[in-house]
Amino acid sequence: MTDWYYADGRNTRHGPVTRPALLQLRQDGIVSDGTLVWRDGLAGWQPFRELTGELGLAPAADIEAWALEPVAPAPTATATAGDAVDAGWRPLTATGAADDTGLTASPYAPPTANVARPDAVTHGGDVVLAGFLKRVAAYAIDAVIVGIASAVIGGLIYELLGVGGFGRGFWMEQAVLNAVSLVLSALYFAWFHAAYAMATPGKMAVGIKVVRLDGSRISFVRGIGRYFATILSSLILMIGFLMAGFTQRKQALHDMVCDTLVVDRWAFTDRPELQRRELGTVTVVVLVLVGIVTGLGLLVLLALAGFAAFS
Repeated sequence: MTDWYYADGRNTRHGPVTRPALLQLRQDGIVSDGTLVWRDGLAGWQPFRELTGELGLAPAADIEAWALEPVAPAPTATATAGDAVDAGWRPLTATGAADDTGLTASPYAPPTANVARPDAVTHGGDVVLAGFLKRVAAYAIDAVIVGIASAVIGGLIYELLGVGGFGRGFWMEQAVLNAVSLVLSALYFAWFHAAYAMATPGKMAVGIKVVRLDGSRISFVRGIGRYFATILSSLILMIGFLMAGFTQRKQALHDMVCDTLVVDRWAFTDRPELQRRELGTVTVVVLVLVGIVTGLGLLVLLALAGFAAFS
């Protein structure tokens, strides 16, 4: 099967994608008639409209003049020794100014190697959405991590500030801990979701990640917004979280607000066959532990209520 590559408006190469996936991208509007595409065997990058016959499409008609203009290549930059680690991602060409290796970087040169990147997006494959139970297990792991970190950091800040005093120490301590927990949680979830893995440690353990609707990574700013949107999901009696169990794309309320999806870690990659629909061992173990802790908590509350009633 032939692999295709295409360049977006920022002169960034994407691919490889299959022919059906490329046609789907054209139908979705991500690839236009003026988009430069390439496959092994072509002498250079060509506008999509020049290859419609090969792709099994009728030639486009009544195309606007601006759409017929090819995308202007970005200025080429000479490759240096520091660029060698990324040479497989930034294709190299022997034309133009060169260093002692005779190679210069160009976004429109045919790729010399098929090197996978953690944040590379591949369309056209099956996408397994993360179910409600996997998300619960991931959140439980993250809650433990953030809770411990918040208690340690918040306690240190409280002691350094020396804000305790007769009659107010407890409330000041709670205020400091809550403030630290809020800031730390926002930074924790936003940073990990915007990183290459697109997942917090809890999501990594379960095997899921957070992406945009097109499978790309979310930004740090969007990650911050998504965290505060989770507060909205919790304010309405946790209904916002429960929505992930019955919406069509398994989106919680905060996913809908921020245009995100929670999917299997192998979704939108070149290995979609590695995706898992079953819960997995980690998810099952975490859910069992959550159930045990919840049950013990309820028993303690019932015991305290009974003690209060008879005292």
